[in-house]
Amino acid sequence: MTFSLVARCAETGMFGIGIASSSPAVAARCAYTRAGVGAVASQNITDPSLGPYALDLMAAGLSAQAAIADIQATRAYTEYRQVLVIDTAGRTAIHSGPNSLGIWTQAEGVDVASGGNLLANDGVPQAIVDGFQSATGPLGDRVIAAMRAGLAAGGEAGPVHSAGMQLCDKVSWPVADLRCDWTEDCPIEAVATAWAVYKPQLDAYTQRALDPCEAPSYGVPGDE
Repeated sequence: MTFSLVARCAETGMFGIGIASSSPAVAARCAYTRAGVGAVASQNITDPSLGPYALDLMAAGLSAQAAIADIQATRAYTEYRQVLVIDTAGRTAIHSGPNSLGIWTQAEGVDVASGGNLLANDGVPQAIVDGFQSATGPLGDRVIAAMRAGLAAGGEAGPVHSAGMQLCDKVSWPVADLRCDWTEDCPIEAVATAWAVYKPQLDAYTQRALDPCEAPSYGVPGDE
């Protein structure tokens, strides 16, 4: 029901996730990032607790591969789960349980990993990885490009209704957490539109949280 990527910007250390699904509110249940630690997508028959769990393991010093090995060894029902992980070194690891739904597969590249289930074809994750690696610009731009590439390659077997992108960088909260929880149109394009609006303001929103005295104006009527 889902296709996604976890990614790292080698230049800035920022982490990101892009995800889409026929199910509602996929990013609310499946996307997890933590600055200075990594990113995790927990999907298929989702166990949302695996996202924070894997991030805690990596925060304690485990690599992406070791975090996945721990999940496989210690957590219940892993045969139903699909989990993608990337760590601070850009190392990736993926667990896809044998009870993943429909056509499911995965792909890995430099600073990126992708996986999906109930896919239109088994080439979608590789298309996402290729789309990410061939894109340029800020991490958010590359995540959007990758998700568009996955959709163009076939995406999910059924209609896609929700999507999201989460980015983290230096602070303890996501610096961008953009979602389309349900639409009959293309949710990836809805997230892309939101990103186009949000991207120029990303740094300002972080600055307002850290020191509002030094923050730019809010850009609304009465505070230009």
